[in-house]
Amino acid sequence: MTATIRNPILSGFHPDPSIVRAGDDYFLATSTFHWWPGVRIHHSHDLVHWRPLGYALTRPSQLDMIGVHDHAGVWAPCLSFDHKTSLFFLVYTIVQSRPGYFDDLNYVVTAQNPAGPWSDPVFLNGVGFDASLFHDEDGRKWLVQMATDPRPARNRFAGIRLQEYDPQAQKLIGPGKIIFQGTTLGLVEGPHLYRKDGWYYLLTAEGGTSYEHAVTLARSQSIWGPYQVHPDNPLLTSLGDDTNPLQKAGHGSLVQTPDSTWWLAHLCGRPLPGTRRCPLGRETALQLIEWEENGWPHVAGGGNRPQIEWPVQGVEPNNADPGPLDQRIEFPKGPLHDELNTLRAPADPSWLETGVDGTWLRMVGRSSLESLRHQSLVGRRLAHHRAELTTRMIFEPESCQQMAGLTIYYDTTLHHYLYLTRDQERGLYLAVLTSDRGQVLEPQDAWLCVEGWPQLHLRASIDHGSLQFSASADNTTWAEVGPALDLSILSDDYAPHLGFTGTYAALAVQDLAGEGRAALFQHLTYVGFPEDNALDPANATSGQAAEA
Repeated sequence: MTATIRNPILSGFHPDPSIVRAGDDYFLATSTFHWWPGVRIHHSHDLVHWRPLGYALTRPSQLDMIGVHDHAGVWAPCLSFDHKTSLFFLVYTIVQSRPGYFDDLNYVVTAQNPAGPWSDPVFLNGVGFDASLFHDEDGRKWLVQMATDPRPARNRFAGIRLQEYDPQAQKLIGPGKIIFQGTTLGLVEGPHLYRKDGWYYLLTAEGGTSYEHAVTLARSQSIWGPYQVHPDNPLLTSLGDDTNPLQKAGHGSLVQTPDSTWWLAHLCGRPLPGTRRCPLGRETALQLIEWEENGWPHVAGGGNRPQIEWPVQGVEPNNADPGPLDQRIEFPKGPLHDELNTLRAPADPSWLETGVDGTWLRMVGRSSLESLRHQSLVGRRLAHHRAELTTRMIFEPESCQQMAGLTIYYDTTLHHYLYLTRDQERGLYLAVLTSDRGQVLEPQDAWLCVEGWPQLHLRASIDHGSLQFSASADNTTWAEVGPALDLSILSDDYAPHLGFTGTYAALAVQDLAGEGRAALFQHLTYVGFPEDNALDPANATSGQAAEA
């Protein structure tokens, strides 16, 4: 039996993967930034088939993000397993401001099962972000992280710092020391430590998390160093390989299987053909690693480029045509579906109620889509370059200050929005707006009167870099609302300051009058169409392609 790993293994916004094995189970944690809940965890038995397990940070006592900047919040979690105590540890950073990198608060939580519940957090330090915990063979535990230097005209990426952690006292002990300054690739971050054959291996990310991204490896026979850099560094990168569909390869973590095979989980991005924009965000991929006799690893087969596919022996293949993903999320009484996220804070009965008239969602309008605090928005990741999203909505606005609808959302400064509102001239109507790096625009004549419609269905049709909104009174005959819009601007690469997340399709309600006008949504349906990851070299990304 031979199955195939097809990259990316986690499509859409799933960056900074931290992978660990416990027995025959693999668990993988990814960053969530300003989206709630915090730290998504996936599970697999074979590295081929992955399923979402839920989130680690699900309580306000674990995570406070009200007011944090776009793309701040939870950065680069490290999921680890203590084989001596059978306890899982999760270290994470809450970044409170960007782009300054000044307010980095690091915490650790523990759980018997990655599905939770996870403990309340223990504060570690504020030295820098991307902290991870290493469990040494002698039972000692070490926190390794990048250190920041906040002084002007200094290198903010000041190196990789090591300090011992005492789990009984629940605090860092002893001196902290910079053990690695990085290489000429620069911007050293994302460290993980491993022990193999008497060596300490330090895996880091370098080059920044865009197209110069890379995985760097160094080793030492002492945990304190000095660390010798891999002679063929970097271990993994896409830089210089413009035809590779997996760009931005970097920020990795290693895992060893029971048969001593090694794999590298890493982030990547898939740019739209002919562009350097990745509206799906940074995704997660796996690469097979082979160790040479000299004790240094390489991507299997030689070289350091990410591959799309890897065969896996002993796993039952799934030969069925995957077809489109067709998922209809409804809203029965109880918690929101695991695919859904809110911004910066959990859903609260004061503004969100499920199970209304059976399976409807009632959402009270609050702040605008530009707010960093109290948005009424519920969405799911965009995971396909071709997708269609629909919902049915009931909303009775009294003025133009009350809006509700369907948004394709990246952050407070980048989004497209199909919304229902009312004014004295047009009555009840749908309109389209775009926030382009914070400049709010409305295409001319991009509105549709819906007075007297018996029902209101909204649709967003996405075809790579194009987005078309439409509406229907019967879910059969559709009318386009506004022109086709540029989806590619909803990307890390176009954000005013380098972004780190991905595009969401979301239901949203605003009441800027403060009257608490609510909207009802019956469902959020997502149809995503699979595609061949291979790029035609003629359409591949290049430095001379579209602007950033």
